[in-house]
Amino acid sequence: MSLGTSNSAAESLSPGLERYKDLQKYFNRRLRATYSRFSDIPDNSVVCGRHHVYFVEGDGIYRMDSRQSEPEPEQVLDLGQCSAGDEEREVKKDRRKEKVEWTVQRVRLSPQEKHLAATLKTCHREEPRCVVVRLRGGASRPLDPPQVILTLENVFSFEWATDDVLLYTTLEGLRCSRVFHLDLNSTRTRITSVLEETQPDVFVEVALSTDRHILTICCNSKTSSEVWLIDVTTPNLEPFLVQPRLPELLYHVEHWRGWLIILANTGPGQEYQVLKAPLSGPSMVSWVPLYSPGPGIAVRDMEVVGDHCVLVARVPTGELVLTVVPLAHPKESYTVQLPSWACAIETKRPGLADHHSVLEFLISSPVHPPVPYRLYPKDRLLLLGTEEDGTSPENQGNYITTRLEARSQDDTLVPVTVFHAVPVECLKEAPLLVHVYGAYGRDLNMEFCPERRLLMEQGWALAYCHIRGGGERGLSWQRQARVEGKQRGVEDLLACLHHLFALGVSSPSRTALTSCSAGAVPVGALCNTHPHLMQAVTLQAPFLDVLGTMEDPMLPLTVEEREEWGDPLTNPQHRLTIASYCPLHNITPQRYPSMLLTAYSGDARVPLAGVLKYTERLKKAIHTHFTIHPVSECEPVPNVVLNVQPGANHLGPEDFELMLEESALQLAFLYTELGLDPPRPRRNRKR
Repeated sequence: MSLGTSNSAAESLSPGLERYKDLQKYFNRRLRATYSRFSDIPDNSVVCGRHHVYFVEGDGIYRMDSRQSEPEPEQVLDLGQCSAGDEEREVKKDRRKEKVEWTVQRVRLSPQEKHLAATLKTCHREEPRCVVVRLRGGASRPLDPPQVILTLENVFSFEWATDDVLLYTTLEGLRCSRVFHLDLNSTRTRITSVLEETQPDVFVEVALSTDRHILTICCNSKTSSEVWLIDVTTPNLEPFLVQPRLPELLYHVEHWRGWLIILANTGPGQEYQVLKAPLSGPSMVSWVPLYSPGPGIAVRDMEVVGDHCVLVARVPTGELVLTVVPLAHPKESYTVQLPSWACAIETKRPGLADHHSVLEFLISSPVHPPVPYRLYPKDRLLLLGTEEDGTSPENQGNYITTRLEARSQDDTLVPVTVFHAVPVECLKEAPLLVHVYGAYGRDLNMEFCPERRLLMEQGWALAYCHIRGGGERGLSWQRQARVEGKQRGVEDLLACLHHLFALGVSSPSRTALTSCSAGAVPVGALCNTHPHLMQAVTLQAPFLDVLGTMEDPMLPLTVEEREEWGDPLTNPQHRLTIASYCPLHNITPQRYPSMLLTAYSGDARVPLAGVLKYTERLKKAIHTHFTIHPVSECEPVPNVVLNVQPGANHLGPEDFELMLEESALQLAFLYTELGLDPPRPRRNRKR
């Protein structure tokens, strides 16, 4: 099957969806109403310039003059003009007219607000498009009209070094290996190459320090880092190296008063610690430790705020905290407690005119909408933000966050976060949705999700299993479940389910598992070994053919991801390990849970062929089982449904309507397969 599957071909690959259509329409309406209730929750999408505030509406980017008492919005970028020529290409390709919808992904302003650059994304392609807009000629002259002066294809990351110089990386076959320098100051626009990374497993990004003095070029593999710097206050803008790459050395760089503030895994147990080095001599021999977190504390991010370094960290009990390190007096560090329900934090990028001694951020959980906070590190002051929309007690809800630990097979304690509306002892009959990921050192996504909030309001319990392979307990948490340790993640998930059921949280017949991408590996492996522990499974863009993918070096990510999964072509032990847990290669005739697999025809990260092969083999195994063991009325045959969608949306569609359709189908599937009555909408009492 080619990656460019048409709509009609996708529909022919997705039989069995009709049984959910009526309930899908019902949930589409419910979800639309839920999203409407939370339409005014705060976010960090507004970009503050020196004189204007920029924001994204459905049809483009707008700005308002912050110097005016009653400013009128003016359009900076019309997304409709960004598709010139794309519709014609679609017509030639599929012999039908199809509108290309763009969404704004990232916005960057030049230092004096002379230019704006933005990347745009569409569900039909993985690679973003970057447009550069000239904003003004005079200090306050209105746009007449906004001028798109340049369009760059396949741009991933980008930052303004000066008002006329943009540095950016390009995405080629899911790899970023090149950095370019765009000069708008010369009579003719000039693009030159800055850096090219030759190692196939290294991904290159550009970023700007918080104080906007240093532009970093980060060349990271899964297990090592190399960072180049450009001092944007100097005229030549030549990059220089911080520390050459070393095996297993990961580091990230910020800038403070002529010093580099470095977050590197040089602390005890190869965990992160904070160090500093002079900008004039930044190599590792000059690194001086400033702060090392205590045992069990996992650092997830670092911000330099004024004269302080602020670390986002997760303590052993699972809660998020902020650790503040005064850079001039690091021994005076202190910890800021956040609300116990906080599971995700998103820091706000300072505007061009913002005061850099304040950290603004949002905290949320899957069922708590974002709440804005401000941290004043110098004053040891944490204040709730002033925005009221979306943060009312009614919108926050009265939900319980319970943090548990399950004992895995090797006695490792695995964190589990459970959200519920009634005490744990009352959850025996509650339907349970279990979330899992466990790969690449990434934390399980626990940002606010209106779909999960709707389930909570209907009496569900939600469990998030932080299995090894992720990053919830530091860098060692990933290292323990990398390559030959992958089976540990499966064992962790099994322990989490046993622990939940032992505590009286739901039961296997009312439990569903959900995951996406690489999270499908532990879920699929558990379905092969313990299918009786769940009734239903939903997987999005699932990675199920680990062995077949890692044996094909021609696929885009195979070489890059050998540090995560191993190399079955050259290492026999790696091949045996992958073969032992690979979901596709361990299917056996038995009663599996019902399964909804959502795949995308143009997904280059998880090839459709592997998902098709898995679905076919799974259906055959189920058919074989029930041929030998005829089905009884109390044990219906499980449904395995493949929903193939067009496009390259590995992380889900960009379009809101398509996203609603997918989410509504997942809810309809869960309610049907768990035998639940559809929820009744709340009715207002009449006086």
